[in-house]
Amino acid sequence: MNWTRTPLLAMAFTAAVASYAWAAGGPPGHSHGDHKTELPFGEPGDPKKPARPVSIVMTDGDGKMSFIPSVIEVKQGDQIKFMLRNNGISDHEIVLATLEMNLEHAKEMAKNPDMEHDDPNAKRLAPKKTGEILWRFTKVGEFDFSCLIPGHREAGMTGKIIVKPATAAK
Repeated sequence: MNWTRTPLLAMAFTAAVASYAWAAGGPPGHSHGDHKTELPFGEPGDPKKPARPVSIVMTDGDGKMSFIPSVIEVKQGDQIKFMLRNNGISDHEIVLATLEMNLEHAKEMAKNPDMEHDDPNAKRLAPKKTGEILWRFTKVGEFDFSCLIPGHREAGMTGKIIVKPATAAK
C-alpha cells in the first residue's frame, strides 16, 4: 500500500460514511429514538407535560391524496399531540420538518421507498390504523408536513404548520 495516499483514503472513507449517515438517518442533529434534539422546527414533546390534541386524517382516492386539515396554526412553545388516522387504502406517513428538509428527504425516499422512520417527528401508518406524534414547536415560522412515500406528496399529501409568536399574558 502506498502510505502517502492514506490520509486521502481516510478522508474519502469519512465522507462516504457521513453521506450514508445523512441518507439513512437524516441531517446532522436529526432525532432518532429517544434522543431529544432541538431542530429548526422544534423538538420532541415531553409526555409528562400537557399537550393540545390536533387530529389529522390521511386520505386517498381518485388519484388524490391529502391530509385533513392541511393547514394548522399553533403558538410558539405549544406542545401538540397529533392524533393521526389513516382513512386511506394505502400506507401513508407524516413527516414534520422544514420544507427544505422534507424535499431533500423525499429524494432519499425515492431511492429507498420502503424506508421506515424511527423518529419522533414521523409516523407511518397502514390503512385504517392510528398513531400519535408529540411535538413542541419552539420556533416561529412556517413548517411542512408531508407523506414522503414516493408519489404521495406529488399527489397532494402535504400540509403547512404555521407557528405564531406566543402572546404575552395580560
